[in-house]
Amino acid sequence: MKVIYSNSIDKYFNCNTGVGLGNFDGLHIGHMALINTLIRETQLNGLASVVYNFTKHPENILRKKLITPLLLTEQKKIDLLSEINLDYLYFDEFNENFSRLSPEEFVKQILIDKLHIKLAVVGYDYKFGYHGDGNVEFLKELGKKYGFRVIVISPITCDNEIISSTRIRELVINGDLETAYKLLGRNYSITAEVVSGRRIGNTIGYPTANINPERFLVLPANGVYITKTLLDGKFYNSMTNVGFNPTFEDCKQKNVETHIIDFNQDIYGKKIEVFFLKKIRDERKFESVEQLMQQISKDMCQAKEYLGIGT
Repeated sequence: MKVIYSNSIDKYFNCNTGVGLGNFDGLHIGHMALINTLIRETQLNGLASVVYNFTKHPENILRKKLITPLLLTEQKKIDLLSEINLDYLYFDEFNENFSRLSPEEFVKQILIDKLHIKLAVVGYDYKFGYHGDGNVEFLKELGKKYGFRVIVISPITCDNEIISSTRIRELVINGDLETAYKLLGRNYSITAEVVSGRRIGNTIGYPTANINPERFLVLPANGVYITKTLLDGKFYNSMTNVGFNPTFEDCKQKNVETHIIDFNQDIYGKKIEVFFLKKIRDERKFESVEQLMQQISKDMCQAKEYLGIGT
């Protein structure tokens, strides 16, 4: 898979393409159904497969102060899509000028002139162009006018619920990582570099790897979670606290602190990916450090039982 940014577009796309259109935040089960249809149809019709995306979520440009938290970083999106048989991942820059393109201008200037589109694959609720005035019916009309076919993917459901990035964000924010797993098709994860913290974990016998996720990324609800941590290509059992450490002092910044079980290496400066499996409990303030340590011991027993390791 080749990753292309809009400023390098002239170097590529001298061939006809099939294009998957959407925000694709999360790359959940519904998104992957769309992309798999795209890949199958392009292979059958001799086209290059392209997922069209933006470097920044459009809502975060248009709404400015009302930030939409994201389920994926740009790099994680690249990593996930590189695992399938996709030809191109194309990132365009969504800005004020781009947002003013009418639906037909978007199709003509981007899809026709730059991407040489012959096939569009979209979700049932796809909107495009200025103010989202374009919908799937109008896209079909433009397809007839400009000579490309449109495939519309029906809603994908799980437990009678339509899968959407909005719903998954709600689940993660509320700490329901098990239901989020069903809709994503994988465990929700956060990747970041291990940074120096206040070393409170060292003083109570549970050293932690502290990470500062990207600003726009969704963070799970405050609490303690059973997790798996990926470091240098290897998975480790772990337990992760998300929150403000109220027993010691209320921090202004939300922290993500992971205790890797039976692990004592120095990993400052390394990147780790923390996969959230299940929430154990909410974060709360304890009356003493001793009470906190007793609770962490109970949390650890629960985590080890869930992970299938000896206590």
